[in-house]
Amino acid sequence: MTAPLTAEQFGELAESLLKPTALIEAAVLLSCLGLAWLTVRLLRGAESRPGSIWFGERVIDGALFPMLALVFAFAASRLLIGVVPVAVFKLALPVLVSLAAIRLTVRVLRAAFPASQVMRVVERSVSWVAWVAVVLWITGVLPLVLDELDAIRWKVGDSQISVRNLIEGVLSAAIVLVIVLWISAAIESRLLKGTIANLSVRKMASNLVRALLLFVGLLFALSAAGIDLTALGVLGGAIGVGIGFGLQKLAANYMSGFVILAERSLRIGDMVKVDGFEGYVTDINTRATIIRALNGRESIVPNEMLMTQRVENMSLTDSTVALTTTVQVAYGTDMDKLAPKLEAAIRAVPRVLKDPGPDVQLQGFGAHGLDLVISFWIEDPHNGQGNVRSDVNLAILRTLDAEGVEIPYPQQVVRQFPPEK
Repeated sequence: MTAPLTAEQFGELAESLLKPTALIEAAVLLSCLGLAWLTVRLLRGAESRPGSIWFGERVIDGALFPMLALVFAFAASRLLIGVVPVAVFKLALPVLVSLAAIRLTVRVLRAAFPASQVMRVVERSVSWVAWVAVVLWITGVLPLVLDELDAIRWKVGDSQISVRNLIEGVLSAAIVLVIVLWISAAIESRLLKGTIANLSVRKMASNLVRALLLFVGLLFALSAAGIDLTALGVLGGAIGVGIGFGLQKLAANYMSGFVILAERSLRIGDMVKVDGFEGYVTDINTRATIIRALNGRESIVPNEMLMTQRVENMSLTDSTVALTTTVQVAYGTDMDKLAPKLEAAIRAVPRVLKDPGPDVQLQGFGAHGLDLVISFWIEDPHNGQGNVRSDVNLAILRTLDAEGVEIPYPQQVVRQFPPEK
């Protein structure tokens, strides 16, 4: 990017923009943008890549397009020196640098924190800061502002710190953290799409890699900001005391999350029942586990609860589940003839397993008829249990109607005596 313009150079730039040679520069700049678009289009292919940092959802909303446009425009501006007065590129290059920084930061933050509302505020703040810096750079005001910020100083210990040092340190730390988040998002994406069959293991590996990279990136960011890392020893002791007293629950949830993922007692996709809430595991985070019920409700369960309380996992070693239903038939029914027909009718229900097959048992002798308990097995409890039980009950009802078997119901006899005379 070119150096900031002085007031005299800014006036000369305004005059150069009115010359016919500015049209040649504009045509060359448009050619650079078109070449960048074509290159990204060929590299991207026909399919969209919504989660890609480089390509984005469309051709021009990723980080690769402004970066290639900046490279092509810079090369073109070097070639035009001595041929035509360079004016348009003096404005275009800072704009492209700002656009590349904004796109890269926004895409990285969206990939690292896809559902965070705070990141939306950070994205807008980065955009405003970048565009204001471009305007100050082009107009030549930026060096004056930096000199004034450098003049505002105060003494901390034996060193002098200025506002400019703080701003430069924060920017350096932000750049380091964005790069770290970029690398961690890329590694996490590769791990989650890897060849390891178990999704929970890949999730645990991605969480560990991300936490490690963020920790290393934070140390580099603090060093880039000019903070002495030897002072972190005292800070680490304070954090340890805070974890021991106020953050023990949070620390326990984080440790429990890694233990759950490591020992694989709970996996993504398992059908579980925790504290009376039944559903399948959709995600295991470092702090909590998300369980989604079949009716659409979701429960956020702290990981510590999964380690300290009883958890019913219906698909830990085997996903087959036994279900039961009851029916009562009238006394005098030929059970030796009825039981095989009921079993055959239930076996014909699509989701009922053939092996082990359904079983009809005489549970007891009720006040109005014979109490039958019918058990059957399914292997897909995540698709619901009430619907398959309803299909089984309908099959039982059709069989009883076809066989002429009566389902008894309570009857009350009301006797009316004549009034006494």
